Amino acid sequence: MKIFGVVAAVALLGTMALGAEEFYVYTYDSFVSWGPAAEIEEAFEAAHPGVDLIWIAPGGAAETLSRMIAEIEAGGTDADVFLGISDADLVRASPYLEPYEPGHVPNIAHVPREFLEIEPKGVALPFEQGYVAFVYDAEALPDKLVPRNFADLLRCELKGKIIVQDPRTSSTGRAFLLWTIWRFGERGWIDFWRAFLRNVLVVTKGWSEAYDMFLAGEAPLVLSFTTDTAYSWIEHGSLRYRVTLFDGEAYRFVDWMGIVRGTPHRNLAHSFMDLVISKEIQERIPTTQWMFPVSEIAELPEEFAKYAVIPEVPAWLPPAEVGEHLEDWISTWQELLISG
Repeated sequence: MKIFGVVAAVALLGTMALGAEEFYVYTYDSFVSWGPAAEIEEAFEAAHPGVDLIWIAPGGAAETLSRMIAEIEAGGTDADVFLGISDADLVRASPYLEPYEPGHVPNIAHVPREFLEIEPKGVALPFEQGYVAFVYDAEALPDKLVPRNFADLLRCELKGKIIVQDPRTSSTGRAFLLWTIWRFGERGWIDFWRAFLRNVLVVTKGWSEAYDMFLAGEAPLVLSFTTDTAYSWIEHGSLRYRVTLFDGEAYRFVDWMGIVRGTPHRNLAHSFMDLVISKEIQERIPTTQWMFPVSEIAELPEEFAKYAVIPEVPAWLPPAEVGEHLEDWISTWQELLISG
């Protein structure tokens, strides 16, 4: 996956039309480089002549959200919609979003209630879901070294063979941190990380950088998603990159979008969100985002459904609990990183 540097604005998919009304969507870099951004932009601008959709994608989701919050607190932001809020960041993001009107988002009718009940304030809509797990290179890692549980990650034979993402800047990295807290409890996760960091080759800012390093062969294990075997088969005709579940577990990951507080473009924001959860765009999620759609009427490609892995035990911490403790958890994690 290609990663962007920090940029002021990513108008990647076309130049701005002179005098066009500008509509800004803040998101994460891989949504623009790999995801369905081009198709969304084309469809949105066709439906709204004279509007120029501009993507702002300076880095990972957590990093981009931090930037938007800093802009708002400094006096203002260009953002009209934020796309890419993880479960872990829902509480942090909510004060900077404003409620959407369900009646202005007709495709919400196809989103299961279980998702909508996760965020009862009505300030964010889900648009994709997936599961975070470790992925290994079957050509570089002997089967006897493939980790099958958390304890296996601590084996000395894996020293320098693991790439993970930073939970301070990456939603994927944050999901893994939460997974370890879910698995080991309030104190046990600290002991796990203290030992685990000794085996980690590098902690990257975002998923894109981590996966690029993995594909380049710099390490045979990377924190990623349970759809990666489907990606490997569909894109490369190979089962080289494989998912390993830990005792049937992976961490459930739902991505959200919301209308940014104070936007002058509420009508456009509703239209944008409705487009993202439309059947047409949702059916592009599997083979661009390599995630599962949230729409009940979206059909999965046959080969994606065959190779994408759904865990028997989806680990997950409620956003309210995460919001209450996340700052302390990340502070503790940072101390472990520095001392390790």
